[in-house]
Amino acid sequence: MSLYFNASRLSPFSIKGSSVRKIQYGVVAAMLGTSMAMASMTASAKDVVKIAFVGPLTGGVSSIGLGGRNSADLAVKLRNADPKSKYTYELVTQDDECKPNVGVQVATKISADRGIVAGVTHFCSAVAMGTVGVYNRFGLPVVVWGAVLPDITYGNNFKEIHRVNGTMINQSEVAAKFMTGLGYKKWAIIHDTTDYGKGHNKYFSEFLKRDGGTVVGTFGVTADQQDFTSELTKIRELKPDVVYFGGLTPLGVRIRTQMEKLGIKAQFEGTSGIKSDAYIEGTGKQLSEGSLAFIEGAPWEKLPGGLFFTGKYQQQKYGEPPEAYGVFAFAATNLIIDAVEKVGPDRKKVRDVLNGTRDAETVIGKVTFDDHRQNVVPLVTKYVVEDGKWVIWEDSSYGKGKKKLAGL
Repeated sequence: MSLYFNASRLSPFSIKGSSVRKIQYGVVAAMLGTSMAMASMTASAKDVVKIAFVGPLTGGVSSIGLGGRNSADLAVKLRNADPKSKYTYELVTQDDECKPNVGVQVATKISADRGIVAGVTHFCSAVAMGTVGVYNRFGLPVVVWGAVLPDITYGNNFKEIHRVNGTMINQSEVAAKFMTGLGYKKWAIIHDTTDYGKGHNKYFSEFLKRDGGTVVGTFGVTADQQDFTSELTKIRELKPDVVYFGGLTPLGVRIRTQMEKLGIKAQFEGTSGIKSDAYIEGTGKQLSEGSLAFIEGAPWEKLPGGLFFTGKYQQQKYGEPPEAYGVFAFAATNLIIDAVEKVGPDRKKVRDVLNGTRDAETVIGKVTFDDHRQNVVPLVTKYVVEDGKWVIWEDSSYGKGKKKLAGL
């Protein structure tokens, strides 16, 4: 449209030439101003890029999922506040309920949405295992932020699947060596019968045997089982030094509580699956005291960006804590955003950038994906419940020799 037109047409009345020129100039100036303002708005507007977050937002491990969601949301908010970012990011949140069938439905939903460029996905290993083929089929690159079953990355060669946290192999190796080093000899193992529980049983048993420990009994239980009288009665007769539990918080709470009722005084040793505030709340301060858990990676207090992450998290006043794996969700989201900033919102290009991740600086330290897109995590942190809180073993009264675990 031309910005100049005959102003004398604005009225049927006769207008002198000078007045016409003034009107012309005024109209032109006004329209130029409007045009420039619109151009400025267009230049400052950024394309919206959608990233999916998937985790257990309801159910027994929802505290972990909500902490992960908040952490991913924090990464998006911080990047959107950065004037240097090329895009505006939107987090699309989905609840997998820690159920494989729901996870597959959710994975299919986000993968079919071509507006979603990548995903930060899954805490529960059984869900993650059920969805890897979906992401591969749709070509949606994802970064796993919490699930620890090795086969999620090592059981396939799907170039869309990445993981920032470590695996249960790392956990089990450290857990077995640490406990045998304390002098424990005999273990009874209870694990849930999901891939997660069976995996922990497999790897922990192997490392325990290597380190000189003995498994006196192994018991598989379903994830929704309520009564463990039969299993725990047999365990009481076996008189183990330690009861090792491979499963998630809700089951761990029930088992630990029923151990007390049956008078089992063995040390309770869990996996990363129970390292949550919900475990302490569920068992109570007294019964949770001395419980152990092992998590891959350094504690957030000692991470390169740990204080930055927690400080920014607190500023947002989220209703839930980040929990054990929130920092991994934050790092995963930022890796995806960095890839988009580099190559644009193209799934294949983002996937290729993620595949080539080497020594990427993140709040959890440097991230390097191996040939199966698994982050190489060299450290596992030991935690113990002390006075109603999870405390790093070395910083605890137990680690300093002021308190003793059961049986020592």
